[in-house]
Amino acid sequence: MGQNGTRLMAVSAALAGALALVPAAPSAAGADHRTGTALSFGTVATPQAPSPTPPPPRLPRDFRGKGKWIVRDLDITVPFTWEGRNGNSQMTAGGPQYPIWFTNLIYHDTLYTLTYKWPGLYEHPCSRIPGFNLKALNQGFEKARFVGRETLRRTTPRYVNHWRVGVVLPELPPGNHPRLPLALGDIYVDENNRGTFWQVLQFGVQNLYDPELDEWLVMDTFEHRPGIVTLPQRCAPPH
Repeated sequence: MGQNGTRLMAVSAALAGALALVPAAPSAAGADHRTGTALSFGTVATPQAPSPTPPPPRLPRDFRGKGKWIVRDLDITVPFTWEGRNGNSQMTAGGPQYPIWFTNLIYHDTLYTLTYKWPGLYEHPCSRIPGFNLKALNQGFEKARFVGRETLRRTTPRYVNHWRVGVVLPELPPGNHPRLPLALGDIYVDENNRGTFWQVLQFGVQNLYDPELDEWLVMDTFEHRPGIVTLPQRCAPPH
């Protein structure tokens, strides 16, 4: 997940960043509508009684979580961590022993992306985009569209609110105009805490390293206590 400056979180968000966020992955991480069934991350549109729209996702200043990063078309699943401390945050997928290894950071008002390993990738610069921070990420989430209340099928079912975010260029009024979906994503946050992120799909140009342009993050744990955020040595510190 790093395109020399084109990969954005979410997020996604982002996630994230980039983060609208979510592709087909194992059924253990699938999503159910409360009154319907969805297979392997898919969703089924089911009529539901009207209910108040919950507040949009909001990434907290301090958190830590573990899960998996899934690139389904490459048949790759690697360990994943996502941590935040004092408004800085860091995603890390895989490691030196895995076919995929990258880290994304929001660090001192700067967005960093460093991809150490990816199939077919031979250059590994650390991209740096100044002027991006937690506030900007959460402002992007405020424009998310509420999809509905759903259930993620896990060992313990998780009840979530499903949101969709996206960047479409150019910004034009309704009508027959050429448009490019630059970055799209689906975000699943806890029904009772919009700051607890359980699942994200990223889809679009920010996933150029992947042939199908989509990547998932699926969290097994998410705690609201400070994590560890470390800028890699090969990334220039913010000015």
